[in-house]
Amino acid sequence: MSPEAVRDALRGVVDPEVGVNVVDLGLVYEVTVEGEAISVELAMTSAACPLGSHLKGEAEAAIRRHLPEAAKVTVNLVDDPPWTPARMNAAAREALGW
Repeated sequence: MSPEAVRDALRGVVDPEVGVNVVDLGLVYEVTVEGEAISVELAMTSAACPLGSHLKGEAEAAIRRHLPEAAKVTVNLVDDPPWTPARMNAAAREALGW
């Protein structure tokens, strides 16, 4: 398991309000892999986003599905620093017509 493998798994998690995956949107702030434990810091596009718990659950499920060898998966919602559109990659910008 590697941080990149975790990010690959998270590319299957789409923000339903935007229609772009959380990795391309820049919502995945940090991925840590220590042995069989995975920890992810996940932000929302807005601190008031009502989908935080939904996306957190989707992220955990995607990681467990793609990396079944992970004994422990923790996804923490963070809001510092606040997300900005500058965190999006080129694929997200293209998908949104920017």
